[in-house]
Amino acid sequence: MSPSSETAHGKRLVIVESPAKAKTIKGYLGPGYVVEASVGHIRDLPGTAAEVPDKYTGEVRRLGVDVDHDFAPIYVVNADKKSQVTKLKSLLAESDELFLATDEDREGEAIAWHLQQVLKPKVPVHRMVFHEITKDAIQEAVRNPRELNQRLVDAQETRRILDRLYGYEVSPVLWKKVMPKLSAGRVQSVATRLVVERERERMAFRTASYWDLTGTFGTGRTTADAADPESFGARLSQVDGKRIASGRDFGSDGRLKSASANTLHLDETAARALAAALEQTAFSVRSVESKPYRRSPYAPFRTTTLQQEASRKLGFGAKRTMQVAQKLYENGFITYMRTDSTTLSETAIAAARAQVTQLYGADYLPDAPRTYASKVKNAQEAHEAIRPSGDRFRTPAETGLSSDEFRLYELIWMRTVASQMKDAVGQSVTVKVGGRAATGQDVEFSASGKIITFHGFLKAYVEGADDPNAELDDRERRLPQVAEGDPLAAEQLTPEGHSTKPPARYTEASLVKELEDREIGRPSTYASIIDTIINRKYVFKKGTALVPSFLSFAVVNLLEKHFGRLVDYDFTAKMEDDLDRIAAGEAESVPWLKRFYFGEGEGAAIAGGAADAGNGDGDHLGGLKELVTDLGAIDAREISSFPLNDEITLRVGRYGPYVEKASPVEGESGQRADIPDELPPDELTVELAEELLAKPSGDFELGKDPESGNMLVAKDGRYGPYVTEILPEGTPKTGKNAVKPRTASLLKTMSLDTVTLDDALRLLSLPRVVGTDAEGVEITAQNGRYGPYLKKGTDSRSLTSEEQMFTVTLEEALAIYAQPKQRGRAAAAPPLKELGNDPVSERPVVVKDGRFGPYVTDGETNATLRKDDDVETITPERGYELLAEKRARGPVKKAAKKAPAKKAAATKKTAAKKTTTAKKTAAKKTTAAGTATAKKTAAKKTAAKKVAAEKVAAPEQD
Repeated sequence: MSPSSETAHGKRLVIVESPAKAKTIKGYLGPGYVVEASVGHIRDLPGTAAEVPDKYTGEVRRLGVDVDHDFAPIYVVNADKKSQVTKLKSLLAESDELFLATDEDREGEAIAWHLQQVLKPKVPVHRMVFHEITKDAIQEAVRNPRELNQRLVDAQETRRILDRLYGYEVSPVLWKKVMPKLSAGRVQSVATRLVVERERERMAFRTASYWDLTGTFGTGRTTADAADPESFGARLSQVDGKRIASGRDFGSDGRLKSASANTLHLDETAARALAAALEQTAFSVRSVESKPYRRSPYAPFRTTTLQQEASRKLGFGAKRTMQVAQKLYENGFITYMRTDSTTLSETAIAAARAQVTQLYGADYLPDAPRTYASKVKNAQEAHEAIRPSGDRFRTPAETGLSSDEFRLYELIWMRTVASQMKDAVGQSVTVKVGGRAATGQDVEFSASGKIITFHGFLKAYVEGADDPNAELDDRERRLPQVAEGDPLAAEQLTPEGHSTKPPARYTEASLVKELEDREIGRPSTYASIIDTIINRKYVFKKGTALVPSFLSFAVVNLLEKHFGRLVDYDFTAKMEDDLDRIAAGEAESVPWLKRFYFGEGEGAAIAGGAADAGNGDGDHLGGLKELVTDLGAIDAREISSFPLNDEITLRVGRYGPYVEKASPVEGESGQRADIPDELPPDELTVELAEELLAKPSGDFELGKDPESGNMLVAKDGRYGPYVTEILPEGTPKTGKNAVKPRTASLLKTMSLDTVTLDDALRLLSLPRVVGTDAEGVEITAQNGRYGPYLKKGTDSRSLTSEEQMFTVTLEEALAIYAQPKQRGRAAAAPPLKELGNDPVSERPVVVKDGRFGPYVTDGETNATLRKDDDVETITPERGYELLAEKRARGPVKKAAKKAPAKKAAATKKTAAKKTTTAKKTAAKKTTAAGTATAKKTAAKKTAAKKVAAEKVAAPEQD
């Protein structure tokens, strides 16, 4: 059956996930097809108890899962999808066939199943699958549909139920014992633990220093040939047969490892003395070892390797990479971007080999096509690597793409073409140089070189590295052509000092690699996992590094001590294995869920599975329900306290982290000081804590308010210094009669050290009534987010100084209002900070202060700084990331203006017609008004539900 013509089969409805995907596919199908988007999931577990049907009560209502009846999930149509479901049902009623064309992975299969369950089609249903959006692929998918894969659906449902139970049972424990509104998740909690453990390693790390020598040795011959240099550099490797200690020989405690017994640890004195003793030494070549060098191409991209390379080469975060890749896929430029596979289809291999010959010549094409086996366990998400779509690859210049999409497509294209090219070959050479010092010590220097005689695939693509100091594969190091016994002259000998460095923090790229190496979670979810732990304030970014917050230390501490198995790396990996076995039909989901939730007495069919993995901390094999029921053993203060020494303790409180120093007098409260929000934990030393505690606490009594008699105090709060009043004991703080103390932030010209009682009284007098205008409208002087201003009704006018708030007269205020309000732009203020050139637009990026706060701009795109961004500390990389996110969202769409109503015809044939027309018009108006009212009411209800959801629901993310 031809997909390009409307046949006897009638109209066909094709449902995909996104409007962009629908638009592209629609162009490849004929007039007999209607392509519509579901706009993601149309049905899911309820977000709040209010969404659960009334017939469900108790735990079922709270969890959205009936754990007592085979973990039956309660599905509800999302409130924001009801109108789309109605539209799909209407389209289906006019169709003769239904094609479910969602993505070919577990989640896509689940969306297709939910569509079938909700729409209840009475016409033939087909599952249409493809991994690229090209005309041939789409038409082939229409001609060869398949049935829904119920195993994939069941596996995805099991994951969803598991994550719901984990999130909804463990998150409330965090609310009670650490801080409200926190979340736990099967993979997110383990990912957070990895980041915290790396920071612990950095905190425990002790630096070691070591020295060596570098030498420049001349051959004594002159040459103009770059292939045979006159001199070369070498590093001291041995003294009297003992290897010189380097960074890898030291442990994290700063001491030499026991395995490094045959090493010599040089300090500065010994290194300088040895250099002096070698000044007159005659050196010679002791050995020359040459080996063939061969480097094979890298495999085509899968999801995780694409995220890692986009981070290294383009500076993209995992989320940004997947957003751009999604657009490329939906618009037909690349194959499906969520895949564990590195295989290429025969068509793709032929296209890549054709481009190798066309662009690089036949010399770079191997005799046989290259194939790559997937290194990912249970690779199944899709069936091909990420590559350019089609049977002929478009070069980047042919795509018409720009900005991020061009750069990511170019990366994918280069990697795919390079994967079908010949190996790079050459020679690697090691030269040993020896001599005897004046002190009699025998020394040996070593130099390594690499010459690439045929670049092969390196002509097209060179993989990046997470270590900025790492040498890339295409880097050559040429050494002179020397032979054993050749004399050499030491042109320069330099003692060099080194220090060991703590383990590097994870970046998004290296965390993705670590999760994949440990087989934790599914690679397709890593981008959302990283986004979640950043949004939950468990982790923040410092440049490209992921830094754990003090909050994450408290959360991980609780989970390790009381839910150890749930954040154990082996347990989580084995859990993933169990889920894959369920997907393969080798295990059943209900017995497994029973064992996970209720304990080891249930579901014993999966022997050797995740429930048998523990971390040896005494965490029993009881089920999740038992673990979260008895919380009496959890000491909230203990799990959030981290001693820095015998006197000072770091505590994570409900309003943020602080350091506390006990009072020497028993019974008296000690000193406290807040910790800056984005201070990396490894930088909180005892010395810094003492410095924070030594700062004025801000609890300064300034004196009593002459009118109220209340004591006024100055404090240093989390959002800056302020003054407030102390209300008398017994003043109601909650309920209808609650009284809030007056509070005012200090002005920019004030400080805690110098603020006085008079200053406090002036601040608390704001807003100050200046007077009323001729119409009786009150004018006040106030201090706002953007500085001092006057306010009259809804009309605000800026004041030029803070002092004016207290001194401006009514006449001066009226004069200000008499001036026309400035609508045009004032003279451009100088930038607050310069960040360098944007890698995409190649224009200078600066931070400016705008009407709604500071923002970054490259002159083309503006992006407001987020709440956690600071003008002083923002890095160039963060600025570029904000601009890239803004570009990815595209321009804000303006609401279309409604067309004016058509005028009634000037002449009517009869009075009856006029009456009918009038009635119809009135009916339409009434209907429109009713609809508008209904919409407004629905909107209010939806908004109320959303607020309730935020208060009640425990997000259960991977």
